[in-house]
Order: sequence, then structure tokens, then C-alpha cells
Amino acid sequence: MANRTSVKEFILLGFPGTWRFRVSFVVVFALMYTLTVIGNASIIALVWRSSNLHTPMYFFLCNLSFLEIWYTTGVVPKAIGVMLGTSQTISFSVCILQLFFLLSLGSTECFLLSVMAYDRYLAICCPLRYSCLMSSVLSVRLALSSWLGGFLAISLLAFLTSRLTFCGPDVINHFLCDIDSCLALSCSDTWPVELATFLVSIIVVVASCVVTLVSYMYIISSIMRIQSGHGRKKAFSTCSAHLSVVTIWYGSTMFLYVKPSAQNSLDVNKIVNTFNTMVTPLLNPFIYTLRNKEVKLALGRAFQKK
Repeated sequence: MANRTSVKEFILLGFPGTWRFRVSFVVVFALMYTLTVIGNASIIALVWRSSNLHTPMYFFLCNLSFLEIWYTTGVVPKAIGVMLGTSQTISFSVCILQLFFLLSLGSTECFLLSVMAYDRYLAICCPLRYSCLMSSVLSVRLALSSWLGGFLAISLLAFLTSRLTFCGPDVINHFLCDIDSCLALSCSDTWPVELATFLVSIIVVVASCVVTLVSYMYIISSIMRIQSGHGRKKAFSTCSAHLSVVTIWYGSTMFLYVKPSAQNSLDVNKIVNTFNTMVTPLLNPFIYTLRNKEVKLALGRAFQKK
């Protein structure tokens, strides 16, 4: 117990370098964060105001945008303080809380993306029965299940991490608290946490990815059976934006978490985490608006009313 309480706070290194180098990172992070919040909040407001967007697909998209705002908020403000040198320390309890918060939101995003893939499967493969199969009640239940499942899946992992023993050093080579950084600093047996991380990754990331891939296998098969080229193009346009987001998200997430042990370089993890927690939430609004005719039409009507 004495060893466990000997390290009461950690020091986050962020991206070491000259003052000018770190300030340039701060400017980029602040700009990305501002655009992410504005972009995702705009999607929520647009769907809320446009009656033609009150469908299950855009309901799930609002959930995803709301999640992205909090996901990037859990990272960027602290990262900016770390790189400016004004807030480099983080207490042990806040470190565990940040880890739990970020991993729970990440797990929720995996579930939401698989639900959105299933929604597209019903819309394209069962168009005549879509309104009955994907009712408003079912869409709310699926969204709530994604949120609850995401947070419950990480509860045990966060608890096991909080029971690790830290004897020093207390320096984390990162701008946030993640599993690999905690395992690298722990002086106790980390095997239970590594096993729990691997199992949760298989259940959350791989299982949701399989559901998404199977849904798209049926979607692509159904699209290829459409006779007209215009019909195929229209059908594919309804799911191409979601497919782009899925590819970006699962690629980086599997690299970070689906592995039997913490063997990735922490410097590489910082780069992938930057992409995962800042770039992906920034790209989502642009992907869904620039490649979606319904959103662009609703946006045009909103400006015309003003």
C-alpha cells in the first residue's frame, strides 16, 4: 500500500522540443479543436432544425457528433497545457479518470459505427421494410445500448489499472494517460491488465468491426445487383461517407489496442493517438457534409432562411 500511494501524480512530457516547436503544436491543436467542436455542433444543430433529416441515420450521426465533441475535449485542453508547460502534472485519480473517459467514448464510437452500418444495411438491402425494421424506438434503444455498452466495457479495465502499483519514475512519455503508458511505469505485475485490455479489444473493436464488415458485404452485394449505373451510384453514395469514417477509425484503433501486450513504441503511440483523438473527430463533419446531398440541401435551406 505504501508503494501504491508513493506516486500521487504523473508528469506528462507531451512532444519534447524547442519552445517554438511546442507553440506551433499548440496552435495546430487549438485550431483543430475549434473546428472539431464547431463542425460537429453544426451537424447536431442542422439535424435538429431540418425536419427532412429526422431519420435514424441522422439520429445516429448526431450521437456520433456529440461523442466526438467530448472525445476531443477530453484530450486537447490538457495537451495544450502540457505543451505550454503550464499543466504538465496530472494526479493519479485524474489520470485514471481520463483513461476511463477516453476509452469508454472510444468503445461507444465502435458500437455506434457498427449500428450505423446495420442501419445502412437495412436501408439498402431491405428498402421496403426499412421504416418498420428501423423504427424510432429501435434506433433510440440501439443508441442507448452503444453508450451503456461502451462505458460498461471499460469499467473493469479502468478498475484493474487503478490497482496497479507505481513506485517511480513518474514521467509519462505522452500528452494523455493511456493504457500503454501506465503499464510502462508500473512496477507490479501488469499481466492481468494486459489480458483484460486484449479481451476488451477483441470484444469491442474486433466484434463491432466484424458486424460492420458483414453489413457492408451484404450492402456491396446488393448494390452490385442493381441494374442501372445511376442506381448503383445513388445507393453507394448513401454509405460511402460512413465507410470512409469506419476505415479511418478502425485502422488506428486496432493498431493501438488489439495486441497481446504493450509492445508498441510510446512515440509511435503518440502519433497514432493524435490522429485518433484529433484528426478523426475533425474529419467526420466534413466527410458527412461534403459527400452527402441531403445534408448539403438542408444546409442550403438553412442559409436561405437566414
